[in-house]
Amino acid sequence: MEKWRAADRLLKFSSRFASGTKLTCTIINYDHTHPLVSECCFFPIPFYCCKSKQGKYFYSVATTVHRNPLFSIISPDDISYFKTLLGERGVVQDALALDAANTDWMGKYRGSSKLLLQPKNTEEVSQILKYCNSRCLAVVPQGGNTGLVGGSVPVFDEVIINVGLMRNILSFDKVIVSGVLVCEAGCILENLISFLDDEGFIMPLDLGAKGSCQIGGNVSTNAGGLRLLRYGSLHGSVLGLEAVLANGTVLDMLGTLRKDNTGYDLKHLFIGSEGSLGIVTKVSILTPPKLSSVNIAFLACEDYTSCQKLLLEAKKKLGGILSAFEFLDSDAMSLVLKHLDGVRNPLPPSIHNFYILIETTGSNETFDKENLEAFLLHSVESGLVANGVLAQDINQASSFWHIREGLPEALMKAGAVYKYDLSLPLEKMYDLVEEMRVQIGPAAKVVAYGHLGDGNLHLNISAPAYDDNILAKIEPFVYEWTSKNRGSISAEHGLGLMKAAKIHYSKSPETVRLMIDFDYCVFELLPDTSCLDDNHSIICLCLSA
Repeated sequence: MEKWRAADRLLKFSSRFASGTKLTCTIINYDHTHPLVSECCFFPIPFYCCKSKQGKYFYSVATTVHRNPLFSIISPDDISYFKTLLGERGVVQDALALDAANTDWMGKYRGSSKLLLQPKNTEEVSQILKYCNSRCLAVVPQGGNTGLVGGSVPVFDEVIINVGLMRNILSFDKVIVSGVLVCEAGCILENLISFLDDEGFIMPLDLGAKGSCQIGGNVSTNAGGLRLLRYGSLHGSVLGLEAVLANGTVLDMLGTLRKDNTGYDLKHLFIGSEGSLGIVTKVSILTPPKLSSVNIAFLACEDYTSCQKLLLEAKKKLGGILSAFEFLDSDAMSLVLKHLDGVRNPLPPSIHNFYILIETTGSNETFDKENLEAFLLHSVESGLVANGVLAQDINQASSFWHIREGLPEALMKAGAVYKYDLSLPLEKMYDLVEEMRVQIGPAAKVVAYGHLGDGNLHLNISAPAYDDNILAKIEPFVYEWTSKNRGSISAEHGLGLMKAAKIHYSKSPETVRLMIDFDYCVFELLPDTSCLDDNHSIICLCLSA
């Protein structure tokens, strides 16, 4: 109850700025990640309405937030300014293009923006934000628009800033400072992966949405992905970045050094901040050399306890070559087999209770394969694994990964889906799935998969259509359960519009207060913040990946 009161006080505190106080205009929404991407911080909650395009609320207790009247409406003079700055092609008002940019990947959130801007470089981003700040025009940054929490699209009529034209690879140093890549924020992740592959290196990040998501959004949402177990989070891989603040100020933190202890390492505030401090425009990232030996196994387990024990054994016996450890349950496998074309069960004829995908990456093909085979044989003999197969070629390996990576698409084809991205203690993870099935009953199907290697559960409730009665059974139960078991309500997707008002389930009131105070500190120190008064320097930001 105390947490609820604290959150309520924060909302009231923020909402008082709706009258008598000038705000910075910007709502920053940076596009991420993931077929996931995007997020939204807590500031916009008092000002925006959390309804879907169908008019449904996506909170258990409807949080109605209205457009702040202090934000201006786009005028013909604004359009003229942007055309002068960006050229005709950089200012998009076409209805079809705007419809796509206004709608999130899941079709769950929809804005009503009438203007999409496409800057080609950092200076143009700076000029856009400087102008919008002077006019109190709300904006939402957007990249691949692959987010899953409503952070990559407008809530109302915000100006969309799409960084997709900022897609240059600026440098790659594979000799002096091994594997440092410097690129612009609009680079598509899959293109970076292909570029590095040709150079003999790999990206430390890999996502199911890699064909659409962009590196700026990945960084802004601290995207996790499929190989975090091996390479860690972007906090460890990103060496530097460049970002533009809401008043147009450009922060050059684009270092390429592994070590720099000169004061605060401010880049870490932007990694995972979901755009609440500014728009990331450039990134320098450390990429590891590509190793020659990659092996993939697809295994079946009969109970969740065996999955946990298998992970422990894999860490012990496979050690440094273990690069991925993914799991899915029987409902997830059945869904993929039903809704994705060309997918076959690697372990026919029956469906097992749980499936595990293990990937190893090393430098000695013979040793690594023998090591993995010995591990699998021991796991079968000890009863941890009921059945399994080792990929014999790249096509079979790709088919195994397609099962895991195709789950979001399969869920979309099955109908409406309520998605929850949670971090939980490993031993508790599947308890939530089983309790949710009891909670929901026959009204919907509970589908579970995720990154078991780093304790990340993707909990999905699949139903024929969105239904307020189903939602009321899911929330706040899922958040309360996660908080009670000291988990996080967002493991890698961010908060977005979906979970902005739920931050108190994972963060203490004191922590949230410090986040708000820090935003104040940043903008009180900046010159020429014409949209702010002397007493209330606040920026209203919403981001996506």
